[in-house]
Amino acid sequence: MKVLRNVQEALEFTKGNYQKSVGLVPTMGFLHAGHKSLMDEARKNNDVVIVSIFVNPTQFGPGEDYESYPRDEERDFKLCEEAGVDAVFTPDPEEFYQNHKTYVTIEDLKDNLCGKTRPIHFRGVLTVLTKLFNIFRPTRAYFGRKDAQQFLIVKKAVKDLNFGIEIVPCPIMREDDGLAISSRNVYLSDEERKAAPVLNRALEKGKAAMKKGMKAEDLIKIIEDEIKTEDLADIEYVQVVDTEEIRDMDVIDRDCLVALAVRFGTTRLIDNFFFEV
Repeated sequence: MKVLRNVQEALEFTKGNYQKSVGLVPTMGFLHAGHKSLMDEARKNNDVVIVSIFVNPTQFGPGEDYESYPRDEERDFKLCEEAGVDAVFTPDPEEFYQNHKTYVTIEDLKDNLCGKTRPIHFRGVLTVLTKLFNIFRPTRAYFGRKDAQQFLIVKKAVKDLNFGIEIVPCPIMREDDGLAISSRNVYLSDEERKAAPVLNRALEKGKAAMKKGMKAEDLIKIIEDEIKTEDLADIEYVQVVDTEEIRDMDVIDRDCLVALAVRFGTTRLIDNFFFEV
């Protein structure tokens, strides 16, 4: 497995992939079973698999957890090797963004859900992905459905900008108690960790009650009422949005995303499910 530490090394590696299918798994590191599932999917369908491990500073706002975001390079490399990854790209942020003035943004889709409280987040996501796509020229890029808004935004941007890359969504991986696997779970205290599976329970309750023609506000109430059974849970949002424009829906009459963000202490967790009419 090659370790690529800067853009020049990455470009040299890319030269050798002409006429090969390339699968890219973009990550911020502190890899877990969810990331491993993306690597496994990429390994099945591509000649070359590349994992980027980069805590991207441009997608963090003031007061967010950029400095404290968990990092463990040795552990990450081991997981990548076990998954049969061909190359890991782990650049230095200062070199990667040296004298950087150009950003990629998207209208409307970034403004709802997580974008309401993280206004620069998706600009940073699309900028780093555009750079990664230009460097590695992947055939396919793999994303977990846990970051559902990110997946929908990336899919739209790739279409709008004619990248010619297949964006592959992969299922949410969960702990035995239903909590969506996330690098940020490590922040949870023991009590918060015990409380956090309420998110999946609430979504499952909503999913069981969901039907075409239902009012979105009724579904949201079912989910919120379940979350409120845990005193440690502080709801940021529970929303039902369409999967094209990421706009709030009044009635469930077309395909939609049911998404939530909830804080346990200082830790912000997200979860969701897609519903097809």
